[in-house]
Amino acid sequence: MTARETARDPLPADTSIDHSRPVLRARAPLRISFAGGGTDVTPFPQREGGAVLSATISAFAFSTLRPRTDGQVTVRSLDYGTSIGFGIDEPVEYDGKLDLPKAAINRVRDIEGARPSGGFDLFLHTQAPPGSGLGSSSAVMVSVIGLVAQHCGLDLTPYDVAELAYRLEREDLAIPGGSQDQYAAAFGGFNYIEFKRDQVIVNPLRVRDDTVHELEHNMLLAFTGNTRVSDHIIEDQRSRYETGNAEALEGLRAQKELAEQMKVALVRGEVDGFGRLLGQAWAQKRKMSDRISTPLIDQAVATALDSGALGGKVTGAGGGGHLVFVCEFERRHIVAQKLLELGLTLSEITFSQHGVTTWRGQH
Repeated sequence: MTARETARDPLPADTSIDHSRPVLRARAPLRISFAGGGTDVTPFPQREGGAVLSATISAFAFSTLRPRTDGQVTVRSLDYGTSIGFGIDEPVEYDGKLDLPKAAINRVRDIEGARPSGGFDLFLHTQAPPGSGLGSSSAVMVSVIGLVAQHCGLDLTPYDVAELAYRLEREDLAIPGGSQDQYAAAFGGFNYIEFKRDQVIVNPLRVRDDTVHELEHNMLLAFTGNTRVSDHIIEDQRSRYETGNAEALEGLRAQKELAEQMKVALVRGEVDGFGRLLGQAWAQKRKMSDRISTPLIDQAVATALDSGALGGKVTGAGGGGHLVFVCEFERRHIVAQKLLELGLTLSEITFSQHGVTTWRGQH
């Protein structure tokens, strides 16, 4: 039996559920990228070394695993409104239907020391749509890897999980992109992540509680209402870098420098300075590809700055998704009103200090 898409709820009858074993659950946080995005995309890290400053937020990719007795695997995604099924020992077919969780299941069960113990039902839900610029696809991958690894009796480190997620997305599935999202979801918190030729180094930042609270107090997250497929943006950025486009080179190298400067401002608690640097990071990011911004994004950023924002930028590859703003608090409500008038959807931000987490649930 090959992977199959089902139109109806695929949950098996109770006789197929293994009630003798615990239900497992996992969550992995989404992230905001403040500066350095693009310097984690091959070949920049291998040639010049990249750096990204990011933080995870209290929005998550959730997954639940319920053991079965019949050796079958079902995967249901609330976000895509679809499901697939296959035998635990059968080869996996990558056909565009929930390939991310299929790839995770396939790779984890083949890790040395893994002890797959029967089939299971896997249920997935993410608190942001794919293409929203918050790293949701990688968070799903990290969540599923952590969950299936526990099911198979594996004890993976955050580095193990992030590296595996990266290889699954970029190599097994050939999805263009960088590697910051996998490490952010696996580690959680505020991180300055360095991308070397042969390794990734995650530097957790000791940010004071009052600085975190002040950021939460002064920031806005704005959704454009449009998700985007980042492949063409990333390919355009990569092409410009490889052909020596001067503006793209300047933007990428400045992004790396700004990630360092924003790290310093963050650990020193300089929230206003951090906000202004965020605006500089956006100005440099726009140089990397003319597909990164849109008329709506340009209008939103200009309107926010005119209304009292210190700085703002898109949080992912661009072309849509979410924007993040740091405001003067006394004017944040004015910025919010002006963005609402443009048709954006707003939410406040709270930060999450924990990476991928697994636990036992109730039947």
